[in-house]
Amino acid sequence: MTDDLTGDVSGAAAVVDAHADAEDRLVDAALRPRHLGEFVGQERVREQLSLILDGARRRGQPADHVLLSGSPGLGKTTLAMIIAAEMSAPLRITSGPAIQHAGDLAAVLTQLAEGEVLFLDEIHRMSRPAEEMLYMAMEDFRVDVVVGKGPGASAIPLDLAPFTLVGATTRAGLLPGPLRDRFGFTAHMDFYSPAELEQVLVRSAGLLDVRLLPEGGAEIAGRSRGTPRIANRLLRRVRDFAEVRSDGVITREVAAAALAVYDVDDLGLDRLDRAVLTTLIKRFGGGPVGLSTVAIAVGEEPETVEEVAEPFLFRAGFIVRTPRGRVATAAGWRHLGLVPPVGSLGALPGATLFEEIDLRDDEASDVVSGGGTDDANRGARPIA
Repeated sequence: MTDDLTGDVSGAAAVVDAHADAEDRLVDAALRPRHLGEFVGQERVREQLSLILDGARRRGQPADHVLLSGSPGLGKTTLAMIIAAEMSAPLRITSGPAIQHAGDLAAVLTQLAEGEVLFLDEIHRMSRPAEEMLYMAMEDFRVDVVVGKGPGASAIPLDLAPFTLVGATTRAGLLPGPLRDRFGFTAHMDFYSPAELEQVLVRSAGLLDVRLLPEGGAEIAGRSRGTPRIANRLLRRVRDFAEVRSDGVITREVAAAALAVYDVDDLGLDRLDRAVLTTLIKRFGGGPVGLSTVAIAVGEEPETVEEVAEPFLFRAGFIVRTPRGRVATAAGWRHLGLVPPVGSLGALPGATLFEEIDLRDDEASDVVSGGGTDDANRGARPIA
């Protein structure tokens, strides 16, 4: 039992981690669509972007600044490259962590040609002085460079060539309001449906010269967490399995066998996800339990559990975060093949998870404060 819960979970987790590694970046460059017409999914965003880019081309002006937000692996970088291609403009790429001083940003902005597209990834991690300089650059295409220090310092205004800024962020809430307001168009990238991921896989399989049968693509798509980057990564791993242990054709059976080797289950949970869920249910009776306690039990850092495992477990409805800690839902119990106890979240007929959480918090408050009638106190029960 201990080995199952606290073993090496990081290696398997990388297979369904939405963040790009070195191999992903190389392969993504070859698989990325070059034009909006080739981009799969995000139909609403594609339609809106198409109107913006067509209008800018007809006016002969750079497109408005664009902010793309959403989870990793959904196509923000690809859309930035498509914007540059559709505008027939050069693309310059940098990131928020690389811009720690206003001077760093000024050096990039002053080198931009007219109409050039500047892609700023992880824009929420840019330093505050650089953000404030970016306000004027986006609005007036001008920056003020301060020369000298103290009373003798002076600001030298520098005019910039009109450009298009494409910002990408996984945490739009961390962007200051004045920066968000300066973007002419803001788009949120949604997770993909299995059908959309199947289209992505068919296109990628053609580019990689992989024989992918429809049922094999459906099997991979169903385990890809709604993320194209994960789908493409799983496709490469299944391709390896098919070439080494089969005849090179990806069928449903081959895909299922390959993903079993990499500890990816039917819903896309990997070994770390299952370790967190199993620990929460089998060791702590379903919770509530704190993040640090869960992290220690599975042998990972709290940040790893919170940023890698929990987002998908929350989205799948297997755990919820309450004021008293993490709690496993009835769906989480069932996914492990266990019968959820009476009173587990998600087992109350006709109520949503949020309504159940509110109800139980109210009951717990009555018990602690001694308020309410005896009947109400007898009705309150801890979460199993």
